[in-house]
Amino acid sequence: MANDMPSKGGIPLWEPFICGNEWAYVKECLDTGWVSSAGPFVERFERMMAEHAGARYAVATVNGTAALHIALLVAGVQPNDEVLVPTLTFIAPANAVRYVGAWPVFMDAEPVYWQMDTEKAVSFLEKECDWRQGSLYNRTTGRRIAAILPAHILGHPVDLDPVLAVARKYGLVVIEDAAESLGARYKARTVGHLGDIGCFSFNGNKIVTCGGGGMIVTDNANWAARAKYLTTQAKDDSTEYRHSEVGFNYRLTNIQAAFGCAQLEQLERFVECKRRLAAAYSRGLDAVCGILTPREAQWASSTFWMYTVRVEKSRFGMTNRELCGRLRESGIETRLLWLPIHRNPPHARCHVYQVEVANQLYDEGLSLPSAVSLPDHHSARVVRAILESRADFTTGKTAVLP
Repeated sequence: MANDMPSKGGIPLWEPFICGNEWAYVKECLDTGWVSSAGPFVERFERMMAEHAGARYAVATVNGTAALHIALLVAGVQPNDEVLVPTLTFIAPANAVRYVGAWPVFMDAEPVYWQMDTEKAVSFLEKECDWRQGSLYNRTTGRRIAAILPAHILGHPVDLDPVLAVARKYGLVVIEDAAESLGARYKARTVGHLGDIGCFSFNGNKIVTCGGGGMIVTDNANWAARAKYLTTQAKDDSTEYRHSEVGFNYRLTNIQAAFGCAQLEQLERFVECKRRLAAAYSRGLDAVCGILTPREAQWASSTFWMYTVRVEKSRFGMTNRELCGRLRESGIETRLLWLPIHRNPPHARCHVYQVEVANQLYDEGLSLPSAVSLPDHHSARVVRAILESRADFTTGKTAVLP
């Protein structure tokens, strides 16, 4: 959870960057009366996202969690199936798995880029599961493994090729959670269109926002058609209002889609801003004892959606939580990493496989102010505040910021 917002003059963790056609497109919705879940901007936003991802189809949803829920349904995940999910991510993918009556199997994070540990995921499937009757079964729980749901967290891609290879071997569906990584690339390929179906989020703190919103992308025509059907209340006959199954009111509104179109037009610029900000933070913090800055793999192009460092107490002199409090006193908002999902009571009964690194990252991770529009002098102030916090801790003096 983020801290309380800083007082006036402080530096927030995130704020949207509204600098394009947002006002004009939203005004068009108001002027024409197309404000609800029907209207030209919804389909336009879908076309733009499909083009960005390189996918044949895109289906807009009210948020990223709804996108994950529908993706699991159309991909055929059944009640009592199991889905491999990283434990170090926002809780949404695990919740979505439970929505369909299935069970998450929690995978660890790897220590370099903090993504789902694909080596452990492959090891679990190869060594802890049995192939029988044309499906893969978890030897411990006896449940069928149906899918793998990697989440590209903090703007950096998961090393997905090993996952795709083992998924093909065992006939598993790969559902990408790209909520935090719109604009990132994996080996020159667009994140979100590497597996069988991908999901995006346009929440207020995402690099492209609609205020709220999500998107499903896929090349599977049947899945796309069923996703649109389910997100519009499974309506069979709009005149007679006939419904042959339970659907969901998950369609994005035209106003939100209009906002999203204007934002998506600027994605390339936003990514460039984020990468410049990350470079500035790294220049200022790489040499600070006890602060470990995020790394980018040679095979990746990260958006550094949320610039997150590790704070080693033994070397820095304080914990991530102590630094979080010290920065808050200076008017700088930061955010701790998520509690690993398997440690949350609603998911405590799920299978956990060799989780070690995720717990350490939770104990040390701290996200710094990362808005697309963050001015250079604000990022410099954040770096200076971290340096002075360490000096303050070692000398017992009170740091004073300008």
